Amino acid sequence: MRLFFRPGPAGMLRPEPAPSPIRGFLQPACAPIDRKRFMPASLKSARRKPGLSRRAFLGALGKTSAAFAAAPLIVPRNVLGGPAFLAPSDTVNVACVGVGGMGKVNLANMNDVAITGLCDVDLDFTAPAFETWPKAARYQDYRRMFDEMSDDIDGVVIATPDHTHALITLAAMQRGIHVYTQKPLTWSVWEARQLGLAARQYDVVTQMGNQGRSSNELYDIAEHVKGGTIGEVGEVHVWTNRPIWPQGMDLPSVLKRKPDGIDWDLYLGPAADMAYDPAFHPFVWRGWVPFGTGALGDIAAHSFAFVATALDLGAPTTVETRSSAFNGHSYPVASTTFFDFPAQGERGPVRLTWYDGGLKPPRPEGLSDDEWLNSNGTMYVGSKGTLLHMDGVRLMPGDLAENKPPRLYDRIADESHENNWVRAIRGEENASSPFAFAAPLTETVLLGVVSLLAGNKKIYWDAENLRVTNLPEANRHLRRTPREGWELPAVNAG
Repeated sequence: MRLFFRPGPAGMLRPEPAPSPIRGFLQPACAPIDRKRFMPASLKSARRKPGLSRRAFLGALGKTSAAFAAAPLIVPRNVLGGPAFLAPSDTVNVACVGVGGMGKVNLANMNDVAITGLCDVDLDFTAPAFETWPKAARYQDYRRMFDEMSDDIDGVVIATPDHTHALITLAAMQRGIHVYTQKPLTWSVWEARQLGLAARQYDVVTQMGNQGRSSNELYDIAEHVKGGTIGEVGEVHVWTNRPIWPQGMDLPSVLKRKPDGIDWDLYLGPAADMAYDPAFHPFVWRGWVPFGTGALGDIAAHSFAFVATALDLGAPTTVETRSSAFNGHSYPVASTTFFDFPAQGERGPVRLTWYDGGLKPPRPEGLSDDEWLNSNGTMYVGSKGTLLHMDGVRLMPGDLAENKPPRLYDRIADESHENNWVRAIRGEENASSPFAFAAPLTETVLLGVVSLLAGNKKIYWDAENLRVTNLPEANRHLRRTPREGWELPAVNAG
């Protein structure tokens, strides 16, 4: 099929409009489940009223469903709205900003959605994604996309480098667009706090892209820990083989030619003005302080979600990072970070230790002589035994596996994180990693970066007032000074 383009404003390539709107995938030929029979009254009464916009209706339905789904154990999701049936009016129009990498993956994982808009600052790198969804409008500037077609976008996936997550996400929320933002939620602690506040203020469904929060294993582990299978847990160890990209480098010294397809000013966004270099883009941006958050930001947003769910961690009181050589520009090749959490309820204090760059915790008792810790894993050390999350869940000593803890959580259908968000928009269930959970988690993770930037010094954290109490100079690392025109507005806490 040949695709013709008509001229458009700068920063945008728009294909000729299709003769009819995109409506997603074909429906299987099977009888739908009677939704009314199983829905609570609050959802039965949620019908779209004349004059109510489609997105506003979906948002109101999602909010009603979230309230219903707040209890830990709820009606199985497969009876809330037949998984094989989707009315055309429920098709969710989805756009994406940052579609060359994970954004393309996230879109491909979604069922029964219409991809209406694609945006990326690098048109050449993103060409395969554009070809995958040829009917979607194409943009290079997310601001233009939101201005021109926000009425045709119900939800947007934000999968750009970390430093632009907050700006794009807040801009979408202010327009009433549901958001799926890749992990880590933001580049800075202050930005995470603002998005957490925004989630309370704007009536949209929010989701951070830490897929493990929709996995069965996360809830299996939480039920074992909360159910007392391994006793009182006082220490947790998390390790990763990241970084798998270059780190510890000096800034490039030779000016390189910028490819024609990338708008470098848009790429920089709030970051300080610096020349293009292939050492920064694509993917390798994770290792650079202006754009990424290193190994900690990349993986702890996943692994810490398991620990936070199992132990209801809350905010840490102290955080201390120790690393290999760090030049202030590129993250170190290896580091260890200690997070101390106070006692809460019946749980005692917890120390969570993070290792990257090939560092690992001591071998736990229970592994045979020929067994080794994998390159990625988590170990919960309890008073009765150890839970090892490494290629599955393993309890040591082995007889602990006979424990069947009480079921506390409903599971996510098909363990699909992206479709959980889509279903939440349609009002069928609640999002598994909403900003109410993801923003505080991100704050915790990024405090490890703050400790690193403060010179590998231990910081004492006052979460309520968002400040480091023992090291005043460390507070400047809680947020960045953005380039003019790229400021993130503060969100009213009221």
